[in-house]
Amino acid sequence: MKIIKNILTKFRWQNNRILTLSVHLLLWIASVTLFYVLLSIFVDMPAETELRNTNNKLNSEYDKMSERYEELTEVIDNVVARDENVFRKLFESNPYDLTIDDDEERIALHESLMDLDNDELLSELNNKLQSAENDKDALTRSYEDMMYAHETTSLSIDCIPAIQPVNNRQLTLLAAGKKPLINPFHRTMREHHGVDYLIPEGTAVFATADGTVQSLSEKNTTHGKAITIDHGNGYQTSYSHLLDIRVKRGDKVKRGDIIAMSGNSGLSFAPHLHYEVIFNGTRVDPVHYFFLELNAEEYQRIIRIALSSMQSFD
Repeated sequence: MKIIKNILTKFRWQNNRILTLSVHLLLWIASVTLFYVLLSIFVDMPAETELRNTNNKLNSEYDKMSERYEELTEVIDNVVARDENVFRKLFESNPYDLTIDDDEERIALHESLMDLDNDELLSELNNKLQSAENDKDALTRSYEDMMYAHETTSLSIDCIPAIQPVNNRQLTLLAAGKKPLINPFHRTMREHHGVDYLIPEGTAVFATADGTVQSLSEKNTTHGKAITIDHGNGYQTSYSHLLDIRVKRGDKVKRGDIIAMSGNSGLSFAPHLHYEVIFNGTRVDPVHYFFLELNAEEYQRIIRIALSSMQSFD
C-alpha cells in the first residue's frame, strides 16, 4: 500500500509540473504576440518606413502638380479670352469652335463604352465592323454607278471645275468660304456664294476646267473686272475683282490656262479673287470641287479653313 501511495503521489507531482510548464509557455507566447502587435502598431518596420516616405513624397508632388495645373489652366483661359476679344474686334463675330462637336461626341462615346462589359464591347465592335462593311459595299456600288454614268454620257472629267483657280498648294490663301459671312461694307451677315482667295494683285488666275469664255466684264461694277466660263454639262465658273483679263469672249480654254491676273477692282475690301462654281444655275460650294488637287487630309483641312472664316472681302 505504501508503495502504491508513493507512486500516486509522484504521478500527481509530475502532472502538476507539466500543467505549470504549459501555463508558463502559453503566457510566454501570449506576451511575445502582444509585444509584436504593439511593436507593429507603434513602430514602423524599415520597409514600411520607406513605403510611407515614398507615399508622402508622391502626395507632395501631386499637390504641387495640381497647383501648377490650376495656374496653367488660368493662364490659358486668360490667353484664350484675350484672343477671342481680339478676334471679335477684328471680325465683329464670335470665334467658331471647330473641335467642340468632336470633343462632345468622343466624351459621350467613351462614357457609353465604359459601362459595357467585355462581351458587350465585342458585340459593339462586331456591329461597327458590320456597319463599316455595309458602308464599303454601298460606296463600291456608288462608284460603279458613277463609272457607268460617266461611260454612258458625254460628260468629260476635263469639263468639271476640279482644281483651285490659284496656286494654293499650302492651303494658306483661302480666306472666306461659301456660307453667311459678315459683309465688310455693310457690317451685316449676308450669304457669300463663292470662296475668296486673299492674294496680291497680279497673281495668276487659272481656268479650273476646259470650256468657252462666255462673258467678260471690263467695267468697274460690283464684281469689278470678271470672267464667266461655260464648261458645258451644266457647269460654269466665274472669277471676279480681276486686275487684267487675258482672254476674249468665245475663246476656248483648257484647265490650267492663265485667264487673268488677280486684282482689287469693283466693290472689294482688299486685293483678292472671288471664285464661284455654278451647276445647272445654282451656285454650289467650290471647295467640294478641288478633288484633282487635294488628298483626303488636305480636303478635310480646307473644309475646316472655310468653316472658320468669318468675313468676306466683297
